[in-house]
Amino acid sequence: MPRLNNVIRLLEEGQVPLATFSPPSIESAVALSTTAYDGLVFEMEHNPYDVTGLRHCLQYLLNRRQILERGSLSPAVTPLVRIPANGADMNQWLAKQVLDLGAYGIVWPRISTVEQAYNAVAACRYPRPASAPLFEPEGQRGDQPMHAARYWGIPPQEYYAKADVWPLAPHGEILVVIMCEQVQAIDNLPDILRKVKGIGVVLIGEGDLSQNLGYPRQYDHPAVVEAMTAIRRICAEQGVACGHPHVTAQNAARVFADGYRFVLAAPARTYAGLEECRRLTGRT
Repeated sequence: MPRLNNVIRLLEEGQVPLATFSPPSIESAVALSTTAYDGLVFEMEHNPYDVTGLRHCLQYLLNRRQILERGSLSPAVTPLVRIPANGADMNQWLAKQVLDLGAYGIVWPRISTVEQAYNAVAACRYPRPASAPLFEPEGQRGDQPMHAARYWGIPPQEYYAKADVWPLAPHGEILVVIMCEQVQAIDNLPDILRKVKGIGVVLIGEGDLSQNLGYPRQYDHPAVVEAMTAIRRICAEQGVACGHPHVTAQNAARVFADGYRFVLAAPARTYAGLEECRRLTGRT
């Protein structure tokens, strides 16, 4: 069976997955289901945490024509979810509920210590015997695979085999993304990536990071640029993909030149009809 998780597939191939954030709404799921994005992060950190709404979104992300043409039951745009809890909250149940619905990965906000990173990966793994290969980080996810297996289109036993974190488990289809959003996180990042296996992407939270540095949303400030450069360097040294959360037409060339390996680009809202009406009424 081919890869179910398009983001992981592209990372394995050395390509840069293109994703976007979206509110957990049916309208957004339908609109984005047939786009050229490789991944979609349903944003539930700063939007309400509504698992019923998320379940609807996951279903509406499926497109029967795409399934027929691709020969795969997985959605063409891989759904990930950013959960609301900060790393310091050490919550596991949020990840459990989202994964149980069929999400292919979790974005964890504000992971700043080895302990927090370990908790993030452990929450996405099922328990196994201490003698099992790849035992660490020790799995903490509760056992209820029925909804997720149905969404992935595979039997529960096959889901168990695939529902592990990549790249720790090469066959794993679950992506763990940790957000680096504090100076403390940068200081601890070498240890985090050395000691905690199973982190697929480090996503820079440049908004929070710039706040922590004292230059809110001043992304071109030397201190912010230096901090983001340090994160990219550490990720490159440890062989982990580094992601950028706010890619636009204005900064895209620089982002790719800097070597980011996972990018989130916002869908463009052109309002072309509105602008033409304003022009015709002399209100440009």
